[in-house]
Amino acid sequence: MPSDAKYKRVLLKFSGEALMGDAQFGISNDVLSYLSDEVRELRSMGVEIGIVIGAGNIFRGVSGASAGMDRAAADNMGMLATVMNSLALKDALDQNNVPTVVLSAISMTTVCESFSRRLALEHFKKGNTVIFAAGTGNPYFTTDTAAVLRGLEINADIICKATRVEGVYDKDPLIDESAVKFDRLNYSEILQRRLKVMDSAAVSLAMDNNKTILVFNMNIPGNFKKAICGEKVGTIISD
Repeated sequence: MPSDAKYKRVLLKFSGEALMGDAQFGISNDVLSYLSDEVRELRSMGVEIGIVIGAGNIFRGVSGASAGMDRAAADNMGMLATVMNSLALKDALDQNNVPTVVLSAISMTTVCESFSRRLALEHFKKGNTVIFAAGTGNPYFTTDTAAVLRGLEINADIICKATRVEGVYDKDPLIDESAVKFDRLNYSEILQRRLKVMDSAAVSLAMDNNKTILVFNMNIPGNFKKAICGEKVGTIISD
């Protein structure tokens, strides 16, 4: 592996909203192309990559539940939506000569393989990028929690959450211009301040297993490489 890559294996978390681009709904081919280029560059550095994608561009379980739908039913719909996003990203990566597989926590063998830790590790050995779809396979758990869980299961060196802002702030920088960015935080500060970077279950799981999380802006070209090379970018969350 080239010496400028600090991490050998990483778990990338993309929000579903990120796939919309400038639209209000759906999947942007331009965003898919951009993400596939960034992932291909990381792969050229010898980095093994696992990916988890949200579903906010199609359906959010929490939003459905708040509108009166049963929460478990709404979350099941959200998990199925992540499979659609995963298949779209896989297609973009395949077309960009990045061999990729989708492993789903909900069995649907006609469109993708079913998740198991053993199978995921085998695919890494084969040189494949692995997209983990359908969250944890259980309602009431977000894709943030799924990202931390899968990151632990594949022994990722770091979990990178790619967002639309520069890192973690004390308030929403898209709404309040006075928001202050943190360069480094520990897990307890995230929980005590109720910062909305990840849900509490995801943060607690990372804290219990001392797994470092990096939050950075995915829309700045080159940020993915900077993150993997250990350069100063975004916000580091660690013990």
